[in-house]
Amino acid sequence: MTYELAGSVGGSETSQQTIVFLGSLGSDRSMWQPQMADLGSDHRVIALDVRGHGESPAPAGPYTVPDLADDVLTTLVALGAGTVHLVGLSLGGAIAQQIAVAAPERVSTMTLLCTSARFGDPQPWLDRAATVRSSGTSAIADAVVDRWFTLGLADEDRDLVDRAREMVKNTDDEGYASCCEALAQWDSRPHLPSVTTPTLAIAGAQDPATPPEHLQDIAALVPGASIKILDPGAHLVNLEQATVVSSLIREHVATR
Repeated sequence: MTYELAGSVGGSETSQQTIVFLGSLGSDRSMWQPQMADLGSDHRVIALDVRGHGESPAPAGPYTVPDLADDVLTTLVALGAGTVHLVGLSLGGAIAQQIAVAAPERVSTMTLLCTSARFGDPQPWLDRAATVRSSGTSAIADAVVDRWFTLGLADEDRDLVDRAREMVKNTDDEGYASCCEALAQWDSRPHLPSVTTPTLAIAGAQDPATPPEHLQDIAALVPGASIKILDPGAHLVNLEQATVVSSLIREHVATR
């Protein structure tokens, strides 16, 4: 996996100070720039490109969420990161959940943004995968980005919207389609009650992709989890409410 590493990386660095960012379907690690800049002032921060996204390789699919989680764990071992604070949005949130279930000893805290324990019925994901394989990510870029930001933000910051659209278009077709197939079969609900990682769920009040009730369901299943609903906020709430999200992550990480 390709990555960006920044922040406090000196000799006094401890694994408990490492924050790992995992992004949305159709994104690359640049979506975390506000949090990397903010939290990198006093933490070691690592933003990863999920398999088939950004500059990470895109092997032939299908993929599973456990496959994607294994990629993350392998990369963290290569970087010498021990126990980390996981921050995942959407697809990245599913990967974070999988790691917390399969390798809880590697996770100090978990922050889940605009994600789900189950992303709806499988067929729409399989249909989207088929569309991308036949027509490319450019065919779905407008529809995807329309769900990423509230209308107010989209009207105010057209450059942000344009950059987001290009990010989706630049995502490898096979990588995107295979990650759709991973989400089609994802269901963490049976496993969440066994999660021991301190968990914060953050929802966007206007998120059409993973509405607040999806995060409320996660918070209800994970013992001791808490939830914040940010208004305004659509799917990429980390960009719409960048300062607030960074502060919430910092506060949550400080609990461990």
